[in-house]
Amino acid sequence: MSFVAKKKLTMFDYVNYSLLALISIVCLFPFIYVFSVSFTDPKVYIPLKFYLFPDKWSLSAYKYILSTNSFIHALKSTVFVTVIGTILNLIVSFSFAYVLTKKTLPGRKILLAAVIFTLVFNAGILPSYLLIKQLGLLNSYWSLIWPTLTSAWSLLVIKSFLESHPPELEESARIDGCTEIGVFLRIIIPLSMPAIAAFMLFFAVSHWNTYFNALIYISDSKKWTLQVLIKSLVIDSDSTGVGQAGAGGDDRIVPQETIRMAAIMLAMAPILLVYPFLQKHFAKGVMLGSVKG
Repeated sequence: MSFVAKKKLTMFDYVNYSLLALISIVCLFPFIYVFSVSFTDPKVYIPLKFYLFPDKWSLSAYKYILSTNSFIHALKSTVFVTVIGTILNLIVSFSFAYVLTKKTLPGRKILLAAVIFTLVFNAGILPSYLLIKQLGLLNSYWSLIWPTLTSAWSLLVIKSFLESHPPELEESARIDGCTEIGVFLRIIIPLSMPAIAAFMLFFAVSHWNTYFNALIYISDSKKWTLQVLIKSLVIDSDSTGVGQAGAGGDDRIVPQETIRMAAIMLAMAPILLVYPFLQKHFAKGVMLGSVKG
């Protein structure tokens, strides 16, 4: 029987762990405040008071904000952009990366150079806006999807991951009569599930949190994403949109601060709920993609 000696903690370890714990607690305070205020009963809410726990629990703010047309429109817009954008991201990224792994591909070095070039240089905001305008995508959900179908970083990491697969698997599939598309769908995709799960989370979080592109490309308030609506609620003094359709249209029924915090919680909740289920695949996919450079 073998015994593993436990590492003796030094003074540096104690100080390091204490500082990390303190920083973690400080980082948690804003989330605790947002959570507490969002569940605080409007009748006992006191402005500018720090709430560690609600004095009286209530779902009034959530009921109010879920009854507004502006929040429902923003939620639908964000869900559409996230679902469609993530699916297209996965299709384009993995198919393009798979093509780049083929050393016999004509013009492969030129394609790789073009991908790396976009990693170093960016056209800028103004040319991107003019391009979207010329394509007629302004005020369209596709203006938030097409420009971000893939990225150089995603392609290079996925390419590295795909190159770690044994080439004998593809050769045996071709001997059995598989076409290139068949090899990709029946061999490569099943073996790439950890990476797909990891990048699905990357792409979904990116689309769910899309803000700047939605701010400059979408001027119709009915097509705003959640992040733009929350910016309007938190920063703009008039809380555009939410006060227009609530319980009787009177936004004094529920304090604006509790409405803002409830909107922030609702925007964070889907990602917080999905992430734990993908954590295992997420970590595995990132590690496998970084083994071979």
